[in-house]
Amino acid sequence: MMAGIRGKNTRPELFIRRGLHAAGFRYRLHDRSLPGCPDLVFPGRKAAILVHGCFWHGHDCSLFRWPASRREFWEAKIMRNRERDIEVEASLLHSGWRVMTIWECALKGRGKLDTDTIICRTASWLRSNEQTGEIRGETHAGR
Repeated sequence: MMAGIRGKNTRPELFIRRGLHAAGFRYRLHDRSLPGCPDLVFPGRKAAILVHGCFWHGHDCSLFRWPASRREFWEAKIMRNRERDIEVEASLLHSGWRVMTIWECALKGRGKLDTDTIICRTASWLRSNEQTGEIRGETHAGR
């Protein structure tokens, strides 16, 4: 079942792409010349957007739960994904890129945000000079 999960063109990513395109933004997809191959790249704005799935990146939200089976395998895999996320963001920032992370929980689940809110926040960040940004769902109970 896990083999069928894609890393590119996921439903959350497609939602963000459609919304930003409708708002007049143009971008490149999965630029392999940049660290981490960001999901959306805005070269003129020197901005990159990463759309993260809450399970695969071990996000502290209601959508993430540790699997019951093969616990050691999943802990090692997800912890490595978290480390890589930190490395990729640092590398992009060091290269002069601005970085925004949009979490899956902002788009679905208990704490999801209004779709217009997500696109407006993203567009606002793109127009700004802020180095980093993050959009996440509203409920984040620590576990």
